[in-house]
Amino acid sequence: MSKLRFLTIMAAALAPAGLALAQAVEAPQSENFFQKSASKASDEDRLLQKAKADIDAARWDEAVQAFSALASEKSAHADEALYWKAYALAKIARRAEALAALAQLRKAYANSRWQDDAKALEIEVRQASGEKVNPNAEPDEDLKLMALNGIMNSDPERAVPLLEKLLQGNQSSRLKERALFVLSQTDNARARQILLRIARGGSGPDLQMKAIHYLGILGSKENRQVLADLYASSNDVNVKRTILHSFMISGDRDHLLQAAKSEKNPDLRMDAIHQLGISGGQSELWQLYQAEPSVEVKETILHSMFVGGNGDKLMEVARMEKDMRLRRAAIHSLGLMGEQTAPALISMYGSETDPALRGEIVNALFIQGNAKALVNLARKESNPELKKMIVSKLSIMGSKDATEYMLELLNK
Repeated sequence: MSKLRFLTIMAAALAPAGLALAQAVEAPQSENFFQKSASKASDEDRLLQKAKADIDAARWDEAVQAFSALASEKSAHADEALYWKAYALAKIARRAEALAALAQLRKAYANSRWQDDAKALEIEVRQASGEKVNPNAEPDEDLKLMALNGIMNSDPERAVPLLEKLLQGNQSSRLKERALFVLSQTDNARARQILLRIARGGSGPDLQMKAIHYLGILGSKENRQVLADLYASSNDVNVKRTILHSFMISGDRDHLLQAAKSEKNPDLRMDAIHQLGISGGQSELWQLYQAEPSVEVKETILHSMFVGGNGDKLMEVARMEKDMRLRRAAIHSLGLMGEQTAPALISMYGSETDPALRGEIVNALFIQGNAKALVNLARKESNPELKKMIVSKLSIMGSKDATEYMLELLNK
């Protein structure tokens, strides 16, 4: 199950059903773990996109630092981070460190899908260090491909025709994908022509998806326009979804916004909105939100704002939105964002007159595990049903503040 799907399911499960006496639903440890996991995953996604943007802009030192942080945290992207860390190190001729990063990837993540790419990069780094690589001398197809990758920097005019021949032959899909990756790593004009031809569907759907993905990684204004033209001309939902993901990878918010505005397929439109959130397109999401008439679509936009950490706009929706369903959704997302949103939620609780929204704020603070804030609200609350709801939340939180308040109530 994807992280975002997990968030959606948990968010629905935690929503209050009304202001009746709240029931004990989940252990507070589960809520705290969920909130922290959601926040951490969001931070990791943003750091990953920032690091890839550094690669795109050839900010190699910054990329090394960002990917090192992801790898050291043992995040969900740690194996990918080690690969790109090695790639960036190789670009600035810190080859010994690059090989060390690749060795760490090989040892710590033996089953990673980045292992093949790492082997190819290792051959390239070793060749750049002065080791001789002869592709024709390698009997094994994988080793031959790694050897071709190794000579790409030193003699691309020789390597590109060999790779093109491999792509046109009867080799396995896996080997062809590796050959395509090698081609994507060079600025050679012929290699680029081959990559573009495959991205347009010149060698079957599997390789096409890979080529589109590599165009996104490579970035550049020209590549983004190629992807945009392909998106506009394609009727294949899988191709268009892959292009949306590549827009996100390359940081192309303009074309994501265009798709989010004009795409007729509702699933693709939701995907474009989702990719905007991951890429940090918060101003674009707010623009969409203000112009969107559909409550369902607006809920998706709010979720993407949550993924992007846009607490300010979520609070604006929570305070000012006329639709009660959207206000509740915004408050719930603020709860999922962590205790940094607690002051704004507490302030809103004090000024809000609608009992249902005050109950949603109670639930948001409960999601955060913020017992201290809930105790303060309980002491001031005059509505008996709301006070019962707060106390029921505190009774299952197990914190020091909650326990002291329970004793306080018992001693009255």
